Amino acid sequence: MLVAENITKRFSGVTALDNVCLELHAGKVNAIIGENGAGKSTLMKILSGVYEDYEGKIIFKNKKVNFSNPKEAQDSGIAIIHQELNLIPYLSITENIFLGRELITNLGTLDKKAMRSKTRSLLEKLKLNVDPGTLVYELKVGQQQVVEIAKALLVESDVIIMDEPTSAISESEVEVLFGIIEDLKKEGKAIAYISHKLDELFKIADRFVVLRDGKTIESGDMKGMTHDDIINKMVGRSINVMRKNEAALNVDKILSVTNICLKHPLRNQELVKNVSFSVSKGEILGIFGLMGAGRTELLETIFGMHPKLSTGKVAIGNKKVHFKSPSDAIKAGVALVPEDRKKDGLVLGLNVKTNISITTLEQLEEFGVLNNGKETALAKKYIADLQIKTPSEKQQAKNLSGGNQQKIVLSKWLATKPKVLMLDEPTRGIDINAKNEIYKLIMRLANEGLGIIVVSSELPEILAISDRILVMSEGSLTAEFLVSEATEDNILKAAIPKTI
Repeated sequence: MLVAENITKRFSGVTALDNVCLELHAGKVNAIIGENGAGKSTLMKILSGVYEDYEGKIIFKNKKVNFSNPKEAQDSGIAIIHQELNLIPYLSITENIFLGRELITNLGTLDKKAMRSKTRSLLEKLKLNVDPGTLVYELKVGQQQVVEIAKALLVESDVIIMDEPTSAISESEVEVLFGIIEDLKKEGKAIAYISHKLDELFKIADRFVVLRDGKTIESGDMKGMTHDDIINKMVGRSINVMRKNEAALNVDKILSVTNICLKHPLRNQELVKNVSFSVSKGEILGIFGLMGAGRTELLETIFGMHPKLSTGKVAIGNKKVHFKSPSDAIKAGVALVPEDRKKDGLVLGLNVKTNISITTLEQLEEFGVLNNGKETALAKKYIADLQIKTPSEKQQAKNLSGGNQQKIVLSKWLATKPKVLMLDEPTRGIDINAKNEIYKLIMRLANEGLGIIVVSSELPEILAISDRILVMSEGSLTAEFLVSEATEDNILKAAIPKTI
């Protein structure tokens, strides 16, 4: 249905794509596979009209096309679900879904009733039980991802590009999405599917195309391929996924929280209910829960983000602390790597150097003036330590891949020399090789004595890197396991709400 021939794309002298060739077949899921920075998202943005300036040609339904913008691509029958959410936070779900394609009454006014009704049926199809009039900023990242999927399904497209569509949604939502993909295949749609979750690809992909360093490496049928085959093609070598060695737990507590509660800002509801736990020096504490379990809200509360809505006690070492703001938490040695790196973790329009140094400006200034030499040295240290792939520290953060952006967020918090590092979905949208690098880094930091809390929706990740695992459901702690006792089965049983 769609053929890309010899696509080349450059940014500021950096070649992101180099003579890439690709075929998308009708009625099939075409997996686009590669590490962060391999050029997958760039290629998809060219196919969907986001980038119009490139070399090579695109043939869509036997006709050469060159889209000037995403609306042209959309009107021709190519829709994209972006990895980084492209929603307007202060518009409603309905307004976001119909933006640029509003329904009009015979009188020329907006047909709000019809748009709301269509939105409701789309959300029901995707099993998202939320009012269509809800403002997008009120939704969690996973719910926003479902809205992105609904946007793409609204248009009757022949090619649907899905860039990490499951990176922030729960297992039950993934199953719903896979069911929709099966229906789309039966309708003869061509689906381009990017995911770093290899298990998913073996479930739904019919064909694969491997990109490495901006070049096409190989393509073919998924049938007969193994995990090791795919990883070898992605990175040019085999990779052993890191697992933490079981270690004797340190009794030296670095963080203790007691009866943490958080009220909903608008409704008479508790988002976090009487949560108590501690983290020792050198310990990696994993927190697992389904979407809406209250994991992110718990970390935000500890970090001082909701002082007027929260109660409970926090202690660093043996010293009781009361954080009225994140600034207080940072000064006490607590750092939070947020779930949404694009919205909360980075200033995308600033360069790598500025993003890394932004948390430590006081230490980098002399007589009230920022010392450029110190700032550059700090950035270069973390670029080297975390192996951030960037042409230089002057590159804008928005031009780097998701995995490298995540490493910048980690760098800026490590620069504060924290005692406690809280990581909310630290490997969301990151390939297996970059995940391994982040796992190694987390384990190294734990060995250096940091107390680390990792929130993750990926059970294999929690089991691979944690010393101890807490499970949350509906705002409460429902179980605690040493990693030696934990299994996917008993963790999931504790995570499923009793009302289901």
